Amino acid sequence: MGEIAVVFPGQGSQRAGMAKDFHEQFAAAREVFAEASEALSLDLAELCFAEDPRLDLTEYTQPAIVTAEVAMLRSLATEHGFAPTRFGGHSLGEYTALCAAGAVPLADTVRLVRRRGALMQQAVPVGEGAMSAIVSPGVHDAGLAPIVAELGVDVANLNSLDQVVISGPTAGVEAAEKRIAEHLAGTKHDIVRLNVSAPFHSRMMRGIEAEFRGELEGAAERFQAERARHVTANLTGTFHTGDREALIGALTGQISGTVRWVENMRALAAAAESVYELGPNRPLKRFFSTLGVEIRSMMNVKGALRELGA
Repeated sequence: MGEIAVVFPGQGSQRAGMAKDFHEQFAAAREVFAEASEALSLDLAELCFAEDPRLDLTEYTQPAIVTAEVAMLRSLATEHGFAPTRFGGHSLGEYTALCAAGAVPLADTVRLVRRRGALMQQAVPVGEGAMSAIVSPGVHDAGLAPIVAELGVDVANLNSLDQVVISGPTAGVEAAEKRIAEHLAGTKHDIVRLNVSAPFHSRMMRGIEAEFRGELEGAAERFQAERARHVTANLTGTFHTGDREALIGALTGQISGTVRWVENMRALAAAAESVYELGPNRPLKRFFSTLGVEIRSMMNVKGALRELGA
């Protein structure tokens, strides 16, 4: 049997009740929630399972999603022998992937992403930044970066062959939307403003990189960086090298850098015989499909057991 890859969605995939069924049925999931809650002095089960408005606040969203995803993975590993050997994650999901691969301990992972979320939110006042998704066949290769760069706008995500996300100051994004619409005139396209609280993965995030790098360096002695060789890096689109300093650099740069998800998907599909998506929702399934790669999505216990044939 060939290698198995698992991929984890990031921020935006959260939902009330995520991983609740795993928590109810599997001791492994309860242990994950307990460990993460202790690390943060925060009841993550309450945050994830109830209708809690904090679930949409970046500082809380990020550790909540990571905890839910790790709980799901460890439950399937412990109870049903799910043993992926390659890992990837979209934006925030890269942290779940690193934790899943054993490169970063769970307690450090949730502490890091909570701080990451808080810094991201503090970097730009609400309303001063925006993000938009550009959906059009072949838009990945449409060369949007130079079109929007002079407006102070960046390509934040190369999500699939037909979806690119731009990010930057609100006025710049508005102007970029018009310029892109002109560029894509005559083709089928859609431009959707995203409901986000900050311009993630743009140059407006650079101001927090030094402080976050300090957080990473403070936890680095507990990293098992060589295990990151099995995890794709959003910043480069290739697998991490296994070098600790390079890992710190890649995670620091990921804050303001483009998420090269198309390259991540290609690397994972080339390395693994089968790919599973594990998380509260399944946004990555459609992204993979634009490459002609079919993956299996697992959002709940029932669906996971069906996909695993358990």
